[in-house]
Amino acid sequence: MSTPKRNEIKAGTKVAIVLKQDQRSGNLTEGIVKDILTKSATHPHGIKVRLIDGQVGRVKEIIE
Repeated sequence: MSTPKRNEIKAGTKVAIVLKQDQRSGNLTEGIVKDILTKSATHPHGIKVRLIDGQVGRVKEIIE
């Protein structure tokens, strides 16, 4: 499973992210994207985003 690319993620997209403190456990947090923080098209650990509730993490999957 590869991580989504930047062009697949838009504000308002529902995603599952891994927060900084959850990187070892791999625990995913669901939320709605507010801002995309990564400038490059791809990132090996996932595109970094800010959710509407203020949490910041890397996108592991897009939820339909």
